[in-house]
Amino acid sequence: MMIRTDNLGVTSVIRALGLRDNYDAMIDYFRSDAWKLSALEYHWWQFVSENAPLMRYNDAVILVGDGSKVNKEGRRMPGVKRLHQESEDSSKAETIWGQMYGCVGALADAGGKTFCIPLACELHDGVKEIISWDELYGYRQGSHTVELISLAHHTAKVFQKTILLLDRYYLTEPALERLHALNAGGKVMDAIIMAKSNVIAYEIPDERKANTRGRPSKKGKSIKLSTLFGTEAADFTQCEVGMYGKNATIRYLVKDLLWGRTINRMLRFVLVEYGGRHAIIASTDTGLEPEAIIELYAKRFSIECTFKTMKHDVAAFSNRFWSKSMPKLDRYAKSSDDDRAKAVKSEHDRKYVRKSLDATEGYVFCGVVATGLLQTLSLLHINNVAKMHLRYQRTPPRTAASESMVSEFLSKNLFRLFAKSGDLTICKIIHEKMEVNDSFMIDFDTG
Repeated sequence: MMIRTDNLGVTSVIRALGLRDNYDAMIDYFRSDAWKLSALEYHWWQFVSENAPLMRYNDAVILVGDGSKVNKEGRRMPGVKRLHQESEDSSKAETIWGQMYGCVGALADAGGKTFCIPLACELHDGVKEIISWDELYGYRQGSHTVELISLAHHTAKVFQKTILLLDRYYLTEPALERLHALNAGGKVMDAIIMAKSNVIAYEIPDERKANTRGRPSKKGKSIKLSTLFGTEAADFTQCEVGMYGKNATIRYLVKDLLWGRTINRMLRFVLVEYGGRHAIIASTDTGLEPEAIIELYAKRFSIECTFKTMKHDVAAFSNRFWSKSMPKLDRYAKSSDDDRAKAVKSEHDRKYVRKSLDATEGYVFCGVVATGLLQTLSLLHINNVAKMHLRYQRTPPRTAASESMVSEFLSKNLFRLFAKSGDLTICKIIHEKMEVNDSFMIDFDTG
């Protein structure tokens, strides 16, 4: 996936490596019981923890979480459903048929270049019924926002201490309740989340007077935070922070307030004025400095660049795993209709539907690793890559090479590298499976 020159699924891997026709064997691999995604994910997280130049703040690794919707129209593919797109991009349709993924990545930087190295990517919508068939995965029954918190917290255990950056979509009571419950055994992860413009918070209630009847107040006066940009404009502090690769002058106001209708969670709200625009950022850690909250949240956008790489350069979502046992998708079904997977009753059919789901997530995880390796190679060899002139560019990069540049270099030099490192196990495996034509041979040693 790192070196292929076309994005036509498994067949592109066979062409890129010059393999014999191993198509059926490769397809069977993704449906095999010989491997478990959870084990592969753990080893990948360990590799990233030990090798990537991870970004840290007060010893905490910076994680980024977000969802991504992928166009899919396979009528027997698991997880395909009608999805609404909230993006303001005019090139995107308002509704699509596709799959909804929840992804978590870790920020890494070197030489002024920042990447969001993907760690995990799971289907988070349209698969609850299928997952409920397996007790091992039965815990994945919440909404997308809740499950993304769970996924991020699961990866956080490898890094010990983390800060999670999230978009405004994830500031919900169920999400914060899940984060609070997961941190109950020992605080592992805090979150910095963009708040909606109409967010309402509450002051801390006054102490109850002695001999007063009635239940003590849990909340104080309610505050619509957007009004503070006008009513408390004189209390804003001006400073200079690093945002989006450059220094910017901003004004901010800090408020530690209670949030939630049914829950009372103390959050630190930072109201930001920047370039005539207003933003409200919330942090579950009330001890974080406001400048740090602003600078860290500005790095959240790097996961959007990672999604672009996974979709267009690595083609991590170019899979078409389906099963005859999966009922056909009814394009005229109503949202109130039962999940079509509920029609699958026999254990035999459920097994094969589940295998299709595992194959889908396994293939996407291969794309996660491929993207992460391209990014790690670029950051670890930033000085060497810059001198290679991998390909002509009208405006050469001043920092680390992009994932597409590293991928193109590998695709053009892979077999030369194999010839120099023929003793590596992976080289021997690929060579054994290559289709060799005796009438056309190249001696790498003599050129």
